Amino acid sequence: MTSKSRSNGEGWGMGFLLVLFPEEDQNQEPNTRKSNNLNQFSTSASFKRTNSSHLIHKAQSTISICLLLLFTTLLLFTISTLPSATTTATRRRHLISKSPQFSSNTSHALQGMGTLYRRGTRAMTELVVAHALDSLTRDDLKSFLRLFHRSPLAAKSDLLILFPSKTAAFDAAILEENDSFLKLLTRYKSSNVSHSSASFDVTHFTKLRKRERESGETIWGRRIRSDSTGNESARLSYGSVAGFDVEELDPENSLSGFLDHVPMSLRRWACYPMLLGRVRRNFKHVMLVDVKEFLILGDPLGRVRSQGPESVLVNAVGRHGKRNSEKTRVDSGVLMGGSRGIRRVSSKMLTDIVRATMQQRVKKKNPVSESGVFNQLVGNDYVLKEVNLIVSTESLGEVSSHNLLRSKHGLIRRGKNTTLDVNSTLITQLCSFPIDSTVYSECRY
Repeated sequence: MTSKSRSNGEGWGMGFLLVLFPEEDQNQEPNTRKSNNLNQFSTSASFKRTNSSHLIHKAQSTISICLLLLFTTLLLFTISTLPSATTTATRRRHLISKSPQFSSNTSHALQGMGTLYRRGTRAMTELVVAHALDSLTRDDLKSFLRLFHRSPLAAKSDLLILFPSKTAAFDAAILEENDSFLKLLTRYKSSNVSHSSASFDVTHFTKLRKRERESGETIWGRRIRSDSTGNESARLSYGSVAGFDVEELDPENSLSGFLDHVPMSLRRWACYPMLLGRVRRNFKHVMLVDVKEFLILGDPLGRVRSQGPESVLVNAVGRHGKRNSEKTRVDSGVLMGGSRGIRRVSSKMLTDIVRATMQQRVKKKNPVSESGVFNQLVGNDYVLKEVNLIVSTESLGEVSSHNLLRSKHGLIRRGKNTTLDVNSTLITQLCSFPIDSTVYSECRY
């Protein structure tokens, strides 16, 4: 080992001894300063750590509060905008659930399709399928429903409305009229108003035969538990009200491959095969009717109840052609009969529409019209050989201020050339009845 190494080693050793055994005389004051410095440093460090921990905790609390406020704000915003973001079906479920007659779970009418606006009290054997053209207005729909709800047919049949596309305005109108109907039913049932002085005959809905009381549950919507409300409903009779969009029953738009634009008057015939096919075992009689053109005031299906299942009744609207070859023209806006006959006519009509559009393309004829195709079909005995076709020559009559609440055949035509405002005339007449005036909001203005 060199002298320099020995010197370093000795220095290190002496330093080590001095640290272990300090000399009191020489190191007392420095050690005191070091001790004070260490205490001050320890106190300062402890203070800094405490202060830092406090600041961190305060910051975390502030951040937590901010996040909570942000989350609450977002939640309130989401809740406030939920009605506009939810689907139409969800809104319908919410409105339907307000009535004790309805189940809040019945959003669909049948097998995941359609919308159930009102669940009937029992299984019906008759079905009214009303189609809405593009020109239908909300007031037109309301007047159709108001008169239908007063007819005996409302106590014996289900009502399905076929829309080109469902809208919130139509949904609200149907739900509003359902609510008005139930109010009329309740108030007239508890009143002593005579039939002659009333617009609403409650006996249609309260006098049930034994087989009607035991007819079972309606097919529309989900099954509901029987309770006190259900027992009350068992003593009443009224049908279900449902709505279908053409996209649900004809999702591929079957006629679009033959026509550039498929009007509702033609497309509805592509919807009937699926709809009527699915309920073929549930209904004996079916009526197809145009909501815009016709009003149901009585019981038009009474004209075909005694006929067989293949029967179909159509109404004549005049004759056309030369004298020697005159043909009776019929109205395609309304037909009724046995469910089998209506299904067969609907199927044949769809086939003839396709045939006519193909011929129109090849021969460049005039655009295909529903009335033209339907009248050709009715005049072809061979095509309809499996249908018992009945052509009624009795005139249905057009609407007037005198027949808005009564009709010989239970069905009248609105009339395309009339100057009568059907909607306002109807509400004026209804508001003249004491009970009705308390039900309809228009009567309060």
